[in-house]
Amino acid sequence: MSAGKGLYSMVADHGFITTSVFELFKVGPGPSSSHTIAPMLAGLDFRRLMDALPEEKKRADACLEVQLYGSLSAAFTGHGTDKAILTGLLGYTPENCPPNLPSGVLGLPEQDLRLPFGSQGPLSPKIFVHGPVEHQYPYSNTLIFVLRDAGGQALRRVYYSVGGGFLQWEGWTPPERGKQPHPFSTARELQAHVIKSGLSIPQIILQNEKALTGQNTAAIHEKLDSIIEAMRRSVARGVSTEGALPGTLNVYRKAARLARKADALDDPINRFLGLLNAYAFAVSEENAAGGVIVTAPTCGAAGVLPSMCTMLEGYFGMGQEALRAGMLTAAAIGFLAKHNASIAGAEVGCQGEVGVASAMAAAMLAQVRGYDSVIVENAAEIALEHHLGLTCDPVGGYVQIPCIERNAMGALKAYNACLVAMMEDVPRHRVNLDMALKAMAETGRDMLSKYRETSRGGLAVCMAEC
Repeated sequence: MSAGKGLYSMVADHGFITTSVFELFKVGPGPSSSHTIAPMLAGLDFRRLMDALPEEKKRADACLEVQLYGSLSAAFTGHGTDKAILTGLLGYTPENCPPNLPSGVLGLPEQDLRLPFGSQGPLSPKIFVHGPVEHQYPYSNTLIFVLRDAGGQALRRVYYSVGGGFLQWEGWTPPERGKQPHPFSTARELQAHVIKSGLSIPQIILQNEKALTGQNTAAIHEKLDSIIEAMRRSVARGVSTEGALPGTLNVYRKAARLARKADALDDPINRFLGLLNAYAFAVSEENAAGGVIVTAPTCGAAGVLPSMCTMLEGYFGMGQEALRAGMLTAAAIGFLAKHNASIAGAEVGCQGEVGVASAMAAAMLAQVRGYDSVIVENAAEIALEHHLGLTCDPVGGYVQIPCIERNAMGALKAYNACLVAMMEDVPRHRVNLDMALKAMAETGRDMLSKYRETSRGGLAVCMAEC
């Protein structure tokens, strides 16, 4: 079966966007939000379902099986999906699990790897069954947890990892939210709210967030500050760590060396671009090592936004208030991409990951530098447009080649997109963000599955052959 139009659902809800800023920006372990964060949440949810079973159904002969479909099946080991699911089954969440636990979960004592009941023995990769890459479930990355005993299926749930660490399941419905003062589903509608209200994009997103979640401004700012601080820490760890990354590719970290070299450059332009590269490498290498990062909008694209954020703070001297505004603006772009196309490499390729991250960073930069909402949108559109068609082809299933360098290229494109947007004749800008998102969704639908995070096409195959 070819991955034609309608095979996978790219838009879950055609109504207004109701995603929270802190559902988009999540702190958790790498290397892949679709393969680690969401599967860990699935494992945790199924563990809770098991714990909630009536005592008569907690049989000693019960055994657990986890079926994997899509790129979860194809890029299983390199992305750490097995370890993430096991970590979730042990009761950990992405935000509270120790940084090195997923990668070392199989080394835990046997008594710590047991489920609350059943005859299976310690949890191990033997519980996983690999299904086909192409299938009829509504989302590419599908997981099916089945608890069986002598009486048949005691418990079963179908989960969908829909990109960026977002998890849904069969029968899932969106959570109830408050009524937004500025509801939108497209960039055009968002711009209409800007014109009508006289508010900026970050002010609109802040008001919507307050209405959706019931939180006040101080609470939202506190959470934003914690997200920004997590980004700072991931950059700092990345530029101070050297050595080989996990896995069989023998990839060595470059961020520390790039940062030292860039910092020593006399030319201010090369120094700026060199540091932007180094910081994007830093977070991407942390992600590849399974370190704690922020989904922005995904783990695989986690280096783009923190690198821009770091440069805004350290190079341009922007304060915390400006960074908050930039993050809220970036969130607006991420919302639009998730709602109207996808942010999952398994659905649309890397155009939905690094491409969207680049668009978010370009919008952040334009907002923080003081440009109006039209230039903010144009900057995002330019960045996204020039990632259209980008495949997701991780070599060996590891989020290393070409993912790490690709984050740096996304950061550079974000800066250049903002530069072009602020210098051009704005009324003559022909392509808007809604058009680019539609093109991304259509391109993703037409993209062969081997180019969507399966490690079965592109550089993943060509490098192996060479």
